[in-house]
Amino acid sequence: MRLEAAARMDLFRKLWKARKLILVVFIPLSLLPLPLIHPTSEACCAYVLMVTAVYWVSEAVPLGAAALVPAFLYPLFGVLKSSEVAAEYCKDTTLLLMGVICLAASIEKWNLHKRIALRMVMIAGAKPGMLVLGFMCCTVFLSMWLSNTSTTAMVMPIAEAVLQQLICTGLADSHDDSETGEAPEEDSGVSGKEENLDKNQLELLYRNNSNDCTKQELSTLSEAQTGEVNGLGLKPISNQDFITHTNGHLPQVAIEIPNVKRVKMRRDSQYPTKRDHMICKCLSLSITYAATIGGLITITGTSTNLIFAEQFNTRYPDAKVINFGTWFIFSFPIAIIMLVLTWLWLHFLFLGCNFRETCSLSKKRKTRREMLSERRIHEEYAKLGPISYPEVVTGVFFILMTLLWFTREPGFVPGWTSLFEKKGYRTDATVSVLLGFLLFLIPARRPFSSSSSSSSSCRNSDDDSESDPLAPMITWKDFQRLMPWEIVILVGGGYALAAGCKVSGLSVWIGRQLEPMSGLPPWAVTLLACLLVSAVTEFASNPATLTVFLPILSALSETLHINPLHTLIPSTMCVSFGVMLPVGNPPNAIVFSYGHVQISDMVKAGFGVNLIGVAVVMLAITTWGVPLFNLTEFPAWAMARNVTGSL
Repeated sequence: MRLEAAARMDLFRKLWKARKLILVVFIPLSLLPLPLIHPTSEACCAYVLMVTAVYWVSEAVPLGAAALVPAFLYPLFGVLKSSEVAAEYCKDTTLLLMGVICLAASIEKWNLHKRIALRMVMIAGAKPGMLVLGFMCCTVFLSMWLSNTSTTAMVMPIAEAVLQQLICTGLADSHDDSETGEAPEEDSGVSGKEENLDKNQLELLYRNNSNDCTKQELSTLSEAQTGEVNGLGLKPISNQDFITHTNGHLPQVAIEIPNVKRVKMRRDSQYPTKRDHMICKCLSLSITYAATIGGLITITGTSTNLIFAEQFNTRYPDAKVINFGTWFIFSFPIAIIMLVLTWLWLHFLFLGCNFRETCSLSKKRKTRREMLSERRIHEEYAKLGPISYPEVVTGVFFILMTLLWFTREPGFVPGWTSLFEKKGYRTDATVSVLLGFLLFLIPARRPFSSSSSSSSSCRNSDDDSESDPLAPMITWKDFQRLMPWEIVILVGGGYALAAGCKVSGLSVWIGRQLEPMSGLPPWAVTLLACLLVSAVTEFASNPATLTVFLPILSALSETLHINPLHTLIPSTMCVSFGVMLPVGNPPNAIVFSYGHVQISDMVKAGFGVNLIGVAVVMLAITTWGVPLFNLTEFPAWAMARNVTGSL
């Protein structure tokens, strides 16, 4: 009997290990009767849509690989020609993303992101409340232009260095600190001098659990990119795993990502007081939430915004209402309100309501630890030295790209595209690719400068650029290291699914099935859509969730004669609010890996942030979104699409 039970358990273990392979084979076979029994275009398209959606949600195969399913199933079932499917995998937003990645590579290569982050934190000060707000502001700003994952990977090491300075100082003076609420479990301190590290590295100090006062571990964490973007999973990394990165201008170095369990065991008794532990939790979570908030502001801030923009413009080519300027005008107030409310929520949850103590800018009210933390921040900023020529060039390109995006078609005045005779040829992607291309041409050394000044201005460059006076601002390796090709293919797969739904008539059929909801007011339909995508995205990737829901919500809006923007824009924003679990998005996993927070902390704080996000988005779409997008009327461009689809 025991042998049978053991054999049964062994069989279950083998099946569990092979669950992804079983799912990959079982799902297509189990759904195959649908196109065989009903060999219509709608049924065949529904089969492809369901298979792809299951692959995306379950992540049984990589997201990029699952996005290729329509490329061979649509031609096999006669839904679309192979050439028509292939054309969907490279769109205007692909070029837009490539240009932005060129700028992001230059920002990261020449440490402009670090200078911006440290400067903003220096302005905010070292008081816990203001420190958290300062880090949130700089994270939001960087996340507007860089991916959420990249921004979190850049800012988190800076925050960790400040937190470790706070912890180490608290251990040293815990016996006479008047603010200490409870004594640490161990009396051992952290001794030894800080080593003079390279300016692109931060020193992370961790205290041993042993009673040896002279022992300490030193872990150097480079600020290199993790290479992942929104929507991509982050696999667990053990303490023996080493990842080799290149920072564009540094030789490849091996960095160690601290194991979550190991850090947790070591840090349970590390914090001088419970208050210090709460500060670490608050600051860590604030960075991942701020990265999510910043990604909402621009079309290029996160991949879900790009997916929405391209699918909307493809489905409604006559709309011409979604561009960089209109999206920014709508989303910027949302981000500001969410930033303030999220900061207040985290402050209340972890630091209490004593804002006078935690947010005072008076120098007389600063403790010794706060002054030492400020000194540490100033030291890190001093390591960057004076602003270099490549940083100036990158900053100019950054400002120029933003201005050209805003002034292309502002709407209330003629844009610079009105200077050209032919209309509709120039988009945001045109500006992005042009400036990105110029970064491959402009030398990283100041022209007509002496060799000494040239070497100082190129202190961040690698050996090749030091030997070549005409080395450009970025190289193809810099671009290739940051370019998220998997997201490009994933977005293309979404376009292919949308095209198949349109050609086969599946979207019209789905819309007819949703006619019973016609009695609901528009705000109720939008609220239900927001709550649904917010729940699903906690367990599935953001891009996959949005790609599945966009065609359904578009058909629903057309059937109910609601302006499609009334449901699509809020759903696109709410799909980014997967902030309750480490698997919700890569920034959550990065912050969780540092060991300051537990899953219960993320669930408790993330639930509040999720409610704040849905509430603010609903407020926006029912107030300033109405005149901005003319949401009170069913537009002619949606009516034309609806009539065409029903023929």
